[in-house]
Amino acid sequence: MASRHRVKPGRLAQILLAWYARGHRDLPWRRTSDPFRIWISEIMLQQTRAQAVIPYYEKFLARFPAVETLAQAAEEDVLAAWSGLGYYARARNLRRAAQMICAAGEFPRDYAAIRALPGIGDYTAAAIASIAFGLPHAVLDGNVLRLVARVENDAGDIASAPTRERFRNIAQEWLDPRHPGAFNQALMELGATVCLARNPLCLVCPLATVCRAREEGTASRLPVKLRKVQPVRIEGVLLVVSKRGRVLLRQREGDARRMAGFWELPSPDQLPGARIGECIGTVRHAITHHRYTLTVARASAARPDPAFRWFDAAKLGAIPLSTTARKALRVACLIP
Repeated sequence: MASRHRVKPGRLAQILLAWYARGHRDLPWRRTSDPFRIWISEIMLQQTRAQAVIPYYEKFLARFPAVETLAQAAEEDVLAAWSGLGYYARARNLRRAAQMICAAGEFPRDYAAIRALPGIGDYTAAAIASIAFGLPHAVLDGNVLRLVARVENDAGDIASAPTRERFRNIAQEWLDPRHPGAFNQALMELGATVCLARNPLCLVCPLATVCRAREEGTASRLPVKLRKVQPVRIEGVLLVVSKRGRVLLRQREGDARRMAGFWELPSPDQLPGARIGECIGTVRHAITHHRYTLTVARASAARPDPAFRWFDAAKLGAIPLSTTARKALRVACLIP
């Protein structure tokens, strides 16, 4: 249950902002106030670690340096630039939102208008509004839920809507309205680097003196999430058909539920009659609660159907390529 004694919001904000000002990770999206670049970073950071995002962020912005270039780009080019980040609906929504922004004439400057863009939820809207425009909206993601649970010593189930709403209100109370962008980034930084899900670094935490869970010795047990989805384990085979530096790929149907239009390596049932050769390795891939274990095998095929096409392995960066295909082609030493 929650502690009876709440930390004073002003005190917490003061401590947190001072800690953030003394030093934090030098991430490229923290060097700009451009809402377009902040928006791109926040979409990429959904479901993806910051360090993994950096090379994709820089490559994407080199290809699409402004909202106009993104709006005018072909969907296939946007997906190719996004390839490897996963959750490809994010890239499609980015392009759609860019077109809406261009039609409106400028990037939306208030929370509700930002929230209305495709692919943007409460958290992302709050992050963009606060960082780009200085609007007083607190962010609430997994890191912040964990911080609130521990500072307040609150064992509420964060999978439940009432708990999440209560935690959202607490985060909003903590927010320094004079420096909302810095405060939100400090909150996220603390959750990502100190108040870790496992083995929190309480001894170096700037909020140690106001953290009720640390005082009660309950930090390692918080937050509480009661609803757990058991992973679905799936096994399969990917076939690598290659000759003279080219590789055979199959394009997903345009109406496919996931990754429509992406190119991938075939499975044996998609390439009937293929002569399957040696097994050269295994790749693993996770999508939400699905866990894939895929055997990679060399193969040859005489007459693939029109859904297949030969690609120069050195030029695969120019097409939207599935992550599993990318991993398998690395196992086959066809791409770096």
